[in-house]
Amino acid sequence: MIKVHNRLYMLETDHTSYWFYITETGLPVHLYYGPLLEGSSEPDDLIRALDERHSFPAGNLISLDPEHLSVTPEDLCLEMSGCGKGDVREPFIELVFADGSRTVDFRYAGMKHGKMPAADSDCAESITDSCTEGLILPHAYDETGNTERLILTLQESAENLRLDLVYDVFPECDVICRFARLYNDSGKPVRIVRLMSTQLDFARDDLNMRSFHGAWAREMNPADVPMHAGKFVVSSVCGISSNRVNPFVMLYPDGANEDSGLCYGFNLIYSGNHYEAAEVSAFGKTRFVSGINPSGFLWQLKAGACFDSPQAVMTVSGSGFNGMSTSMHRFVREHIVRGTWKKKARPVVLNSWEAVYFNINEKNLLRLAKKAKEAGVELFVMDDGWFGNRDDDTTSLGDWNVNKKKLPDGLKGLSDKIRKTGLAFGIWVEPEMVSVRSDLYRAHPEWVMEIPGRVQAEGRNQRILDLANPAVAAYLTEQMTSLFDSADISYVKWDMNRIFSDVYSKAFPPEQQGEIAHRYVCGLYRIMQELTNRFPEILFEGCAAGGSRFDLGILCYFPQIWASDNTDPLTRAKIQEGYSYGYPLSVISCHVSDSPNHQTLRETPIETRFNTAAFGILGYECNLADLPEREFRKIQEQILLYKKWREVFQFGRFYRVSGNSLQASSAHSAHRSWITVSEDRSRAVGYLQQEMVTPNAQHAVFRAAGLDPEREYHFCNVPQDVDLMSFGSLINTQTPIHVRQNSALHRTIARLKKMPGEQEMHTVSGAVLMNAGITLQPGFAGSGYDESVRWFQDYASRMYFMEMVE
Repeated sequence: MIKVHNRLYMLETDHTSYWFYITETGLPVHLYYGPLLEGSSEPDDLIRALDERHSFPAGNLISLDPEHLSVTPEDLCLEMSGCGKGDVREPFIELVFADGSRTVDFRYAGMKHGKMPAADSDCAESITDSCTEGLILPHAYDETGNTERLILTLQESAENLRLDLVYDVFPECDVICRFARLYNDSGKPVRIVRLMSTQLDFARDDLNMRSFHGAWAREMNPADVPMHAGKFVVSSVCGISSNRVNPFVMLYPDGANEDSGLCYGFNLIYSGNHYEAAEVSAFGKTRFVSGINPSGFLWQLKAGACFDSPQAVMTVSGSGFNGMSTSMHRFVREHIVRGTWKKKARPVVLNSWEAVYFNINEKNLLRLAKKAKEAGVELFVMDDGWFGNRDDDTTSLGDWNVNKKKLPDGLKGLSDKIRKTGLAFGIWVEPEMVSVRSDLYRAHPEWVMEIPGRVQAEGRNQRILDLANPAVAAYLTEQMTSLFDSADISYVKWDMNRIFSDVYSKAFPPEQQGEIAHRYVCGLYRIMQELTNRFPEILFEGCAAGGSRFDLGILCYFPQIWASDNTDPLTRAKIQEGYSYGYPLSVISCHVSDSPNHQTLRETPIETRFNTAAFGILGYECNLADLPEREFRKIQEQILLYKKWREVFQFGRFYRVSGNSLQASSAHSAHRSWITVSEDRSRAVGYLQQEMVTPNAQHAVFRAAGLDPEREYHFCNVPQDVDLMSFGSLINTQTPIHVRQNSALHRTIARLKKMPGEQEMHTVSGAVLMNAGITLQPGFAGSGYDESVRWFQDYASRMYFMEMVE
C-alpha cells in the first residue's frame, strides 16, 4: 500500500513500513525502513518525530546552497544522492555533462502512483520505450493486482534532465523493488558514469554486512563484516554476476541470528557486473547502494534518450535471517519465476556428464537411459560432446550440428529412442561461446568479443560471442530455435563457462565501448525472452561453470539454475545453505554423483549424497549402469521417497535450524540442520548432517521449525541397513572365528548380513518438536551396537519426516 500525505510518503507491505518525505528544498529524505509502524499520527508530527533536524552547519560540512545553510547533504539520510553538492559518500548517480562538469543537483518535481503495470507472466517485462533503444531488462511481475507503483520525479536544477525513482510494493511478500530511469531532455549528450538501482541510508552505525563469496566448485561462502567505520564493497567485473560474489547481500545489527532480530535482504535483477557497497559516514550513518558496477561502465546518453538501471529487491524482517529468507523465497517463487514451470513439480533427471564425459555415443546413452528408467528417473539429459567435432573442450562451440559418428540417427533419432524407454529428453548447449577451431569463428570472426590488434586472453579454450551486436543476438536466436525444433526436447541446460576478458565490440564506435558489458546482458535477455516465448514447455536450466550466473535476472527466464559443479555432499551442503539465504529450493538444481567424488575425491555415503541433493531439484550424475546392485536399489528407493515428498522439497518453506545439537560436548563437530515445511504446515522434512564424528558423544536432539504448534505430528525416519564392512575389525568381537579385515570372508559376511539401523517413531505436538525437540537414539560410542544405536559417523546425515495427525 502506498500512502501520500502532503510531503510524507508511506510505502507499506503486510509487515513492513518504508517512509520518506520531501524537504522544503526538494530533497527526498529517508525516515524509516523496518517492521510495520502502526498508528494514526499526523504526517507533520511523524516527520518532526523521525527527521534529524539541524539549525546550523557543523564544522566544515557543505551547505546545499546560500538559502539553506543548515541543509548539509553529507549528514542527511537521502533516497538518492549525486556528486558535487557536499555529499561525499557513495553516490547514487554520477554524470559528466557536455561542458565536462560533474555536479548534479536533482530536486523534487512531481510524483504519481497507482497499480503496477500488468506484465505477462510468460515473459519478463520489457523496457521497449523508444528512448531506451529497445533494450530489455527483466522486472518482477505481478498477477495478483495487489502491487502498487510510486514514481518520484526529480529535476536537475541546471540541466534539462529528469530522474524517475520507481518503487514497486509487493505487500504479501514484504518486498519493495526499486529502479531508476534517467531522461536526457537537454538537447546535448550526457555521459552516465554511474546510475544505481537502490540507495538506503540508515541513521545508525551498528550494522553488519553479509555477502557470499567463492570460486568454481566453492560458491556462496558467507562472509560477515562489521560496518562501524569505512566502506565495504562487493562487486563483479567478470561480465556476469559471477561465482566470486553473488549480488544477494544482507545487513543486520549485532545480536541478530537465524530466528530473531532485524535483518535486511537485498538483491539485483541483473546478470552482469554488479556493485553493492555499505559505507559508514563520519557522522555515524550507514549508506547502502546497489546497481550496475561503475567500473568499466560509461554510457553515452544521447539527446532525447533515457536509460534504466536494473531493478533492485529489498526486504526486511524482525524475525531474523529465516524471516528475511522466507520473504525473499516467496517473492522469487511468485514474482520472478514465471511461465509453465513456475509451480510445476520438476522432474528427476539423469545427466550424462560424469557418467561418460565427452565419450558420447548412442549405445552408451541408451544403456544409461534404460537403467535410468529402471531407477525411476523421469528425464534423460545428454550433456556436452554431441555436436561438431567435440571430443574435448578445444573445438566446435558454435557449430550446433549433430556428430553423426556419435549419433547416426541424429538428434531426433536419439530423442525418439530415449522417449521409447519412457523418459523425456534434454540436451546441453553453450550458445554464447565459440571455439576458434569452429566453422562459425572462421565465417564470422567479427562476431567475437576481441580487441583488434591485441593478443586475446583465453578462457577454457573459447571466446565470447558479441551479444551486444543485435545481428549476433538475432543469429543465435534463430540457430537455437532451429536446434530446439529439430527433436522432441523437453529440457535445455544452457551453460556459459567463461568470464569476460578483452571486452570490446566491433559493432560500436570507440566512445561506446563502456556500454558493451551492459549491452551484452540486454542482448542475452532478448535471446532468452524470445526462446522461452517460442518454447514455453521446455524446462530451461541456467548454468555458468556451475554457479557463476546464479541471479534473479536468469531466473526471470529460466526457472532453475545449476548451483555448482561441486557435487561432494559435504561441501555442496555449505553451498546450498549459502544460496538458501536469498533463493528458494525450487530454483536450486542438485545432483547425486559417484563416490569418490569427482571434484574432491572424498568418499561419502550414498545416503548423505541423496539427503543433500534432495533439498532442491533432485538429479543424478553418475553411471547407473556400472553401480553395484545394492547401491542401485538404494537409488531406486531414494527416487521413490523423493517423489512422495517432492512438493515439500521443492515448494515448502525452508528454515535453517540453529538450535539442534549433535552431542553434549562443547567441542562438537561442525554440523548443519534444515527443515522444509509444506505451505499448509501438514508435512515437513528435516535434515541433519555431521562433518566429523566426536568420540563418546551419544546425545543428539532434532528440533523442527515452521510447524503448527497446536497440532500433533508423527515423527519418523527411514531405517537404513548398516554395512558390516564399516565396522572393520570390530566384527571379531561378535564372530566365533577370526575374520581378517577386508578379506573375502569379511566381504561375504557383509553381503549376507546387514545390521539394522535405528528407528525413530514419535507422535508429539508441533510445539514439542519446535521447542523441546526429539531426543534421538543414542549415537555409537565404542561400547556396543544394536538396532537402538544411531550409526552416525563421518559425513553421515539423516532425514526426519513429519506428518500432521488428522
